[in-house]
Amino acid sequence: SAFSRLPVGDPRQTGVLLGPLHDKAAYDAFLAAMDQVRADGGTVSGGERLLIDEHPDAFYVRPALARLPAPSAGMQRETFAPLLHVVPYRDFDEAVAIQNDVPQGLSSCVMTNDVREAEAFLSAAGSDCGIANVNIGPSGAEIGGAFGGEKETGGGRESGSDAWRGYMRRATNTINYSSALPLAQGDKAPPPLGEVARRAGGGEL
Repeated sequence: SAFSRLPVGDPRQTGVLLGPLHDKAAYDAFLAAMDQVRADGGTVSGGERLLIDEHPDAFYVRPALARLPAPSAGMQRETFAPLLHVVPYRDFDEAVAIQNDVPQGLSSCVMTNDVREAEAFLSAAGSDCGIANVNIGPSGAEIGGAFGGEKETGGGRESGSDAWRGYMRRATNTINYSSALPLAQGDKAPPPLGEVARRAGGGEL
């Protein structure tokens, strides 16, 4: 598959897409996540350790594709490794519900040619992540875009259109260009007390 052909190696080299895992602890977590998939009744393709002879102290791995019959607890945890979980769904609404049913909420994406699905995914009823993309991966590192998430991966936004907020103070300003002095919220000023008294004496009230 195309997933298994992704170039793995020294990320400083041109054409390499995937570098090594951070350390042995990350590799052990990767193995544990794949074992969890199998324990949940799923299958795993890929995930082998690579380039052992060239880099015996590094942990290069082939990306793993995990197929599960239904969502599992293992999908709720971040592995920080190239492991993609795939589960079946009945319709678009269920697919969005499966995506949102995790404690994390940093970045998300949907691949679709249906404009209605794309708009629904980006709406308040769609992805609950801080970053939602259509027909592009969920890396969330687009230059010029605000970066930040929701839920356990929340904490505000940085960069992008929000970057300037750290250098500004917020103020609300109203400018009246007329010669009158209007009250707030469109209220009308009551007549002076003397005028009210004259109206009362003249039988107007």
